[in-house]
Amino acid sequence: MKQAYFVLVVMMLMGPYVMGNVSSQEKKVLIDLYSSTHGSQWKVRWDLNAPVSEWYGVRVEDGKIVSLNLFNNNLQGNLPNSLGNLSFLEELNLAFNTLQGEIPETITKLRKLKVLRLGKNQLEGEIPEEIGNLEHLSVMDMFDNGLSGNLPPSIGKLKQLKMLYLSYNALSGSIPKELVNLESLERLELADNMIEGELPNGMADLPNLKAMTLAENNLSGNIPEGIFTMPNLRLLQMQNNNFEAITDQITGQRNTQLALLDMDKKADRYEKNDFKDLFIPNATGTAETKFEDDDN
Repeated sequence: MKQAYFVLVVMMLMGPYVMGNVSSQEKKVLIDLYSSTHGSQWKVRWDLNAPVSEWYGVRVEDGKIVSLNLFNNNLQGNLPNSLGNLSFLEELNLAFNTLQGEIPETITKLRKLKVLRLGKNQLEGEIPEEIGNLEHLSVMDMFDNGLSGNLPPSIGKLKQLKMLYLSYNALSGSIPKELVNLESLERLELADNMIEGELPNGMADLPNLKAMTLAENNLSGNIPEGIFTMPNLRLLQMQNNNFEAITDQITGQRNTQLALLDMDKKADRYEKNDFKDLFIPNATGTAETKFEDDDN
């Protein structure tokens, strides 16, 4: 009898873990998302009567929701403020949908988040000011939306950030000087915005940067000469800005690792045949962006 009672107590305490369920608070967040993004019209809908661990795109570990991947699933409408209550979430991929409205400020409460993909939607407003709170973030993708305003200086706190995709928005202001603190950054894509001013000092000191696309902005002034000899940089696209001519600078460099350099009309196109794993679509003028993460 005592043994049966002990088993019952353990099952009550461990129920969410054994049965693959989650807390009522986390489940409510998912229901909020389903309701606010017209879940009945999703390509793959949720059976709200089934365990949450069986819902499409939801990964549960130890009774906690750690991943929510609804890439290209016909989500429409606004993101709910309650998203910030998924405190164990490590991946949020809602790219290639029709989401509208602003990015909830509460998203900056997701302190365990490593991958944030909101690209190719219709989001508006500014990037949350405290985005730098996401200290574990390695991928931040908000490309091809209607985002406006300045790049928040707090981005400079994202010391683990490797991929920053913000091209094709309406961002303005200058590139914050804090961006040079991103020593893990490998890809920086800010093309086709309204960003102005000069490149901040230290841009040439980003040790792991492989691709930088700043084309179609209002950037001006001189380009730090060290950019052309950055040790890992292979792709540099800066055309259709207002930079000073750099033809003599680049043609005089013998130790550049660049495979492709696109500059303004004032400068020649510099090109080598060593493209390695880079792919540059002619129609977009920006490096290819991956949207599914196998290793994050």
